[in-house]
Amino acid sequence: FTSLVEHHELQLDPSKLDMLLALVQSNEEGQVCYQELIELMSSKRSSSFRRAIANGRRTLQREILLDETGLGLYKRFVRYVAYEILPCETDRRWYFHQNRLCPPPVFIAVVTIVQIIVFMCYGIMLNKWVLQTYQLDFMKSPLVYHPGHRAQVWRFFSYMFMHVGLEQLGFNALLQLMIGVPLEMVHGILRISLLYMAGVLAGSLTVSITDMRAPVVGGSGGVYALCSAHLANVVMNWAGMRCPYKLLRMILALVCMSSEVGRAVWLRFSPPLPSSGPQPSFMAHLSGAVVGISMGLLILRSYEESLQKQCSWWVIIFSFITFLLFAIFWNIFAYELLGVQIPRPPDEGPSCQLPPSSPPQMLGIR
Repeated sequence: FTSLVEHHELQLDPSKLDMLLALVQSNEEGQVCYQELIELMSSKRSSSFRRAIANGRRTLQREILLDETGLGLYKRFVRYVAYEILPCETDRRWYFHQNRLCPPPVFIAVVTIVQIIVFMCYGIMLNKWVLQTYQLDFMKSPLVYHPGHRAQVWRFFSYMFMHVGLEQLGFNALLQLMIGVPLEMVHGILRISLLYMAGVLAGSLTVSITDMRAPVVGGSGGVYALCSAHLANVVMNWAGMRCPYKLLRMILALVCMSSEVGRAVWLRFSPPLPSSGPQPSFMAHLSGAVVGISMGLLILRSYEESLQKQCSWWVIIFSFITFLLFAIFWNIFAYELLGVQIPRPPDEGPSCQLPPSSPPQMLGIR
């Protein structure tokens, strides 16, 4: 069978030839079932297919992807992405030969561009590029999540386009592009956009439960979902990851993420400037990390596998929906039942009318 595969005249991708030989090696009788062959030729990989590959690839003789020469600039970048994201050499070869430019990784790029445009607009309008949340006009934005505007559902998502200042925007944009774009190239726009938006939604809902008087700005919920998922995947597949300086980069990423959380905590409880209300909460960072470690890790470990066929995926989805329903009921009933004093939204300033007992002479009215 091996001799036939090596000398046949059919034009197959090198990765598919490797997969075919791996399937043969995984079977004691050297056979490939029809369903496995169909999955291979149609580029669809089920869980059983992946297990068969894992059993057979140890004895499979093949060249390492790094040894290939004569690659163009784009193919070298694809190879770099494969070694940054995927822990298995077979998966890396599969991705390298199956990679196509359509659809391009546009989600992370579009989100980052919109965030920069929104920040530039408010920076020019306010003539302020740091600590913008201390400006009343900034907090009046219809994009900012504020507990007094919980009925405006879009704010639970739109807050990701607003940022405290240039330092938060730069940190989030850098991580989104460095980690989000390679993840989207490998795992596709649907999975990565789902993970990012789940982190964003979990961030605002967690703040509405745990820090009920605080507003929220910034895309840190989605960013931390992507970063924590990737870091957890690297740790769990440490031996298989071939990205250079992975220990140093892991430590650097954890230090930067921890520093950003510390800065957010400082701004929340020790604001450096007088403010008219509570400053944005830091709980979105933590909830985004939880989403990444749970939902995100499963997504990244299921490269080219169907999530719908995995029991753990439905457990995570059920848990997220349960949290979502609980948060909805909490936002509807808990604020009144607990008697939480919500700060007045900035666009609902105090009334300019005088009390009935105030004499006109107080304002010099004749």
